[in-house]
Amino acid sequence: MSENKIIKDNNKKNSVSNRSILKRIIISIIFLPFILLITRKGGLYFLVLITILITSGLWEFYRMVEAKGIKPSKLIGITCGIIIPFSVFFSKGKADTLLFLLVIIFIAVMIIELGRGKRNYALYHISVTIFGVLYVGLLGSYLLMLRELPVSMNLDYKNGFLFVILVFILTWCYDTGAYTFGKIAGRHKLFPSVSPGKTLEGALGGVLLSCFGILVAREYILPFITIWEAVGLAVVGSVVSQLGDLVESMIKRDVNIKDSSNTIPGHGGILDRFDSMLFNAPAIYYILKYFILKG
Repeated sequence: MSENKIIKDNNKKNSVSNRSILKRIIISIIFLPFILLITRKGGLYFLVLITILITSGLWEFYRMVEAKGIKPSKLIGITCGIIIPFSVFFSKGKADTLLFLLVIIFIAVMIIELGRGKRNYALYHISVTIFGVLYVGLLGSYLLMLRELPVSMNLDYKNGFLFVILVFILTWCYDTGAYTFGKIAGRHKLFPSVSPGKTLEGALGGVLLSCFGILVAREYILPFITIWEAVGLAVVGSVVSQLGDLVESMIKRDVNIKDSSNTIPGHGGILDRFDSMLFNAPAIYYILKYFILKG
């Protein structure tokens, strides 16, 4: 390959990358204020937002696995994914209600598969349907549980907004730090069999920026946490953010696709943007509830 050809290819790749980054910035400017406004209002408004995200995420997930020849029960899976956040919201955090719902889901999926008649890979279809409900529906509902956490702990309801913002800060800081440091100093592959582009240097950069981000947030909007609690949240949030990202990368690699969808221009799909939060939200929820706010 000639030197001029190589230069042209590199210029083309850089041009595409720059357009993608510009799209991301424009979409973020448009939708971020809207998401923050809905999160601040909370209540039914936030419930509807989370339900839309879960519904879209489940649709993307089931479409992805269909590319591998698996036939999940999309209708029952998406319906159950919608019911979970409503159950969480109206049961006010009572675990028995959610457990009952999960049992019904488990049985219903198997009965529906039975009704399809004798067919191959029934176990795969059942497992993937249930996995989607738990992966997207249950984990995604933890954002709602964080927003409603003050209700069960007799705190100012406005604090729920700060709890959700905490997840956003940790996730975005880690993603930004990992991407930036990875581009600048990335040398050692973190998990090449799943995501060849991620590096150990990028992961460490993500942790550092997460620590910086949460310490700044502590000064202005999170004064109820100590410095050490902030650092602990940053480290845990960074680790689970990376795990969430790697899990989605593993799924996409398995079904041989690049993005979960093209729902968000420049960003990919809902799962591409919220994969880290699916792991981050439960971790932050339990740390806040049982270690930081317990007193």
